[in-house]
Amino acid sequence: MPEMTTPDHFPPIADYAFLSDCETNCLVAPDGSVEWMCVPRPDSPSIFGAIVDRDAGSFRVSPVNVAVPAARRYLPGTLVLETTWQTPTGWLVVRDALVVGPWHDVEERSNSHRRAPTDDDARHCLLRIIECTYGAVDLSVECEPMFDYARSAPDWEYANGGYDVLQATAGPARFAGTGAAPAGADGAHDTADGKGSAKPGSPTLRLTSSLRFGVEGPVAVARTRMNAGDKHFVALSFSALPVPTRVEEAEHRMAHTESFWREWLTQGSFPDHPWRSYLQVSALALKGLTYVPTGALLAAATTSLPETPGGQRNWDYRYSWIRDSTFALWGLYTLGFDREADDFFYFIHDVAKDDPKNLQLMYGIGGEHDLTEFTLDHLDGYGGARPVRVGNAAYRQKQHDVWGALLDSIYLHSRSKNRLPDELWPIVVAQVESAIANWRDPDSGMWEMRGEPQHFVSSKVMCWVAVDRGVRLATARGGADKLVHQWQQVADEIHADVLANGVDDRGVFVQHYGTEALDASVLLLPLVRFLPADDPRIVATVKAVADELTADGMVLRYRTEETDDGLMGTEGAFTICSFWLVSALVEIGELDQADALCRRLLSHASPLGLYAEEIEPHSGRHLGNFPQAFTHLALINAVTHVIGAQQRHDGVSFNPANVRT
Repeated sequence: MPEMTTPDHFPPIADYAFLSDCETNCLVAPDGSVEWMCVPRPDSPSIFGAIVDRDAGSFRVSPVNVAVPAARRYLPGTLVLETTWQTPTGWLVVRDALVVGPWHDVEERSNSHRRAPTDDDARHCLLRIIECTYGAVDLSVECEPMFDYARSAPDWEYANGGYDVLQATAGPARFAGTGAAPAGADGAHDTADGKGSAKPGSPTLRLTSSLRFGVEGPVAVARTRMNAGDKHFVALSFSALPVPTRVEEAEHRMAHTESFWREWLTQGSFPDHPWRSYLQVSALALKGLTYVPTGALLAAATTSLPETPGGQRNWDYRYSWIRDSTFALWGLYTLGFDREADDFFYFIHDVAKDDPKNLQLMYGIGGEHDLTEFTLDHLDGYGGARPVRVGNAAYRQKQHDVWGALLDSIYLHSRSKNRLPDELWPIVVAQVESAIANWRDPDSGMWEMRGEPQHFVSSKVMCWVAVDRGVRLATARGGADKLVHQWQQVADEIHADVLANGVDDRGVFVQHYGTEALDASVLLLPLVRFLPADDPRIVATVKAVADELTADGMVLRYRTEETDDGLMGTEGAFTICSFWLVSALVEIGELDQADALCRRLLSHASPLGLYAEEIEPHSGRHLGNFPQAFTHLALINAVTHVIGAQQRHDGVSFNPANVRT
């Protein structure tokens, strides 16, 4: 369903393209403008922020006086964007990419990697190649970076005595009193002094092109007429690494980037099925949301894209959640991307090993612990949705699902390797002990409620998962019979407590003890094997969610009018919940219903195959941060569940749904 234009001429969230080099990323609007980009890391301050304020910086390449392209696509198997423009006088094609390798012309690499560098690491360069394929086209290029979340305008200067290389640094402050950014580990949030001025360390940008640029205030501008066969390039770089200086070099870099993505995708294992393309796009999105130097997986590329149009449910998702780990490993191992799964697993290992008894629910992508939340009050927000936030206060919350998520991840990892490394055992023990010590207490739940803590059923179940997986790992390790017996007793106690207090009179699992309200998180119960899928309580719960917790067939997290989440307003349907329902329907044997819902969800993919966090049920509009890793992980889970069930019925061996058995 086509989306309506949002207030103040913001493109619909689903119409953005996502580019990545696995160290930074950006979003490109349909009109050819890069409207979101943070450097040098995805959680650094933005240099282009028009997606959250139309005056916060952008970088546009397009024909003059043409706003709507004829076509946009990713080159097959890549995160290289191709935009085709038709004008009254000719046709223009623009290819955009964040460039990767090769590295043979670089003497030194960054020493910031925790993971082993490869021959295809990021080149810290946004490359845009423009070709006139027919007739004649008037081209316009406008680059207007706004540093430090638009708190500083650029100072431009020519870098080589000509007009083809420009350099931009942060100039004077544009605002005062725009909110203080507390210093974080590794400088992740060391971005402002509270007086609206950029601190030293703002990146230097270098604009290199075959075009001749002028400067009009804060904007670097190039305009030219292109005839059929003419080619130009523009390279925006943010490090000292070499960049193309000629069109031929630019095309070589672009070709290598295309090859990198296709070679990476070829390593995966995808079923021969019409839905294969959705799995491939999701895999590419997840790869693009990784931060290769540490192995972290970002929840999303953006901050503060609203869950409610014009509302306050706006969060910063540029961090790595522990709860994503079990879904990430499940999806990546299922599709054959063991290296990425292992890298993310060891990111989780790295942040947990030093203090495993005090596990946070999320971390910075460099392993930072301090994600103090503050607001950028000078920014208007996407479509007027304020505030715009940096940091995420939920990192301080008590969420009891975190121990189960980590131990399920360790369990999946050990199953994939057929062994449990010795260095993981202390982490296993610490998580089991934490779950045992805390499972009776209320918490904020997996949805990070900002209301009063409750005894959430999903939190209790994930405590059971922690102890249950601890039992399995201890049994496989051997020599821990007494410990296995003690842990099994606690697992049985938690299990019995949930069955006694978390089920209503209809035999349906509820949101928390003492309520009859439903919550989509209980759809995870059959997926984590809390009860057999044919248990009447599981069947009744899945059907109740499908019948009572949906809007136009899309699953809500919960009904805001009957849940104390500490927030105002309503929200759309969380797409992960609908994909969870697909998986749960497969588990209880309702394959036709699961197939129909999966088809409907896939029809809501963005024009480029991506998903935000939510879908507004009535309009199909995408809401929330974009692209959303959790949504794509749930898609992989759901699609492979449906395909697996269909192929098992047909006697084919593809069987991903049994990973946790």
